[in-house]
Amino acid sequence: MQDKVNLLLENAKKEVAALQSSRELADLKVKYLGKTGEVTALLKGMKDIPSEKRAEFGKTVNVLKEQVAALFEEKATALKKEEMLKSFEKDAVDITLDGKKVSFGNLHPLNIVRNKVIDAFIGMGFEVFEGPELELDYYCFQALNIPKDHPARDMQDTFYISDNVVLRTHTSPGQVRVMEKKKPPIKILSPGRVYRADDDASHSPMFHQIEGLVVDKGITLCDLKGILDEFVQIMFDKDTKTRLRPSYFPFTEPSVEVDVTCSECHGKGCKLCKGTGWIEILGAGIVNKKVLENCGIDSDEYSGLAFGLGIERTTMIKYGVPDIRTLFENDVRFLKQFGRK
Repeated sequence: MQDKVNLLLENAKKEVAALQSSRELADLKVKYLGKTGEVTALLKGMKDIPSEKRAEFGKTVNVLKEQVAALFEEKATALKKEEMLKSFEKDAVDITLDGKKVSFGNLHPLNIVRNKVIDAFIGMGFEVFEGPELELDYYCFQALNIPKDHPARDMQDTFYISDNVVLRTHTSPGQVRVMEKKKPPIKILSPGRVYRADDDASHSPMFHQIEGLVVDKGITLCDLKGILDEFVQIMFDKDTKTRLRPSYFPFTEPSVEVDVTCSECHGKGCKLCKGTGWIEILGAGIVNKKVLENCGIDSDEYSGLAFGLGIERTTMIKYGVPDIRTLFENDVRFLKQFGRK
């Protein structure tokens, strides 16, 4: 019996030494130490051993089992180390090579400008209100002193969903909604997408506006001029100036167009400003008394100022973008210019 044990141990040593992988080791371990393995079979054969020799036989087989188990454990450690070294060699990185450049995303120029505009007016005490894009005709036009038969409706090529529902052409309806629910003093900014049936190098059927409203006692054009002066210096630079020109809007009286000194030539005259030194940036004025009355505000006690600017136009002026369609084409070559510095 001892010869059989010694032969089994020698065979195990030879087979373990020849192993090349952990998978082979696992299979061989089952052959020797599994439930039907060769060492286990010796223990099951104890019933055939005379009773006086069973204790010695059991001790001999247990020693064999420990020796075989030790062989497998030692080989498992060696194979694990060997396989790890091979893995390192396979996945080795040449640290002398240049690293891969990591690309970072960045905000779209429209969002950069939008955020800067909002930050500028929040710094002057404005609150932000965002109204619905699908709007009732009343809020989009009638409450703003533009009744059904008013010729000013022709100024805005409107997308009609029904006779009474439109895609808003400006964010002014949000101002009406605030004035209906809140008593003066009011100081709000209303940003959002607006829609008009217009499409060329300087117009888009969908674009972004930000409109501001201040309602309080004694509001005048001087307050409007002061707010806009502060805004354009934050938006562009400290040397930027504003100029008010008489205009017409049905919801403000008096109404003005607001120009800023050209961001390219700083007022000297160039191709961008067509030699005038000025660029129109927004429309504004003193809130029409009829609009205040429509919203339940006493126009004899309160007055207000309002202004509205297009984010696309402001972006084009600030960054010298010649065609509004460039802002919507998602050309990575263009967008990368506004990446992280």
